Amino acid sequence: MNQSNKKNLEYMKSFGVNYFLTDSPKNWFETKVYNVKSVNNDNHDKEDKIKTIINSINNYESALRNSAKNLVVYDGNLDATVMFIGEAPGKDEDEQGIPFVGRAGQLLNKMLSAIKLKRKEVYITNVINWRPPDNRTPTDEEILAYLPFLQQQIDVVNPNYIFLLGGVATKAILSTPLPLGKLRGKWHEYHSLNLNKKILTIASYHPAFLLRSPQYKRASWEDLQMLEKKLNDKKNFNNFYNIFILQYRYYRKGLFISDCYFRQA
Repeated sequence: MNQSNKKNLEYMKSFGVNYFLTDSPKNWFETKVYNVKSVNNDNHDKEDKIKTIINSINNYESALRNSAKNLVVYDGNLDATVMFIGEAPGKDEDEQGIPFVGRAGQLLNKMLSAIKLKRKEVYITNVINWRPPDNRTPTDEEILAYLPFLQQQIDVVNPNYIFLLGGVATKAILSTPLPLGKLRGKWHEYHSLNLNKKILTIASYHPAFLLRSPQYKRASWEDLQMLEKKLNDKKNFNNFYNIFILQYRYYRKGLFISDCYFRQA
């Protein structure tokens, strides 16, 4: 058996396939060369677009830029399924130029881990990219000024879900005067005109707020579980779809899968 067929069998075995039946003898030593259509990886294109956005933010004249030390734009994966949006950088973020690296960032990491997500798998950013003096809340004018840069990031990453951390992010993205307490615990939709799609969005509490008011952690956990359920549902569907495609490919080669189990992700 050649190495390629051996890998295929091991892959099928990992999905719970017990055995195969074929109508005709199979020459497992035969090596075929298939024309594989090249897939354009748009990751470099995304990197270029993000760099352009970063340059635009850096060149934008504002009082915040003059008072901060470092520009803080994003951390994580440009191909992320989930985008987390906070308020603005704090002291630690301003020092390192990376969002959510202080105490609030450490709590966010634990929140991600609780729903089986890694920081490198998601996209993390803020509404405001410069630290406001004394960590004050950004003004409405500042939010409106930096919102286009955030919207551009959303268009580049093109996530399936947006998780809003705090009232500032919720106000900016959902464009509503309603308080966070009335908006959390349910799904909303962010409308992207450039992507021509609606992105499922959930609003929850900022990790910094949870550190000051731990009694709200239970509500935050409920919001995280809503996201986790969506991700698991999508993962289970993808597993089903992948096995279906795999069955079809083997069927085209004369193989028939007689016993296959679908494992929960």
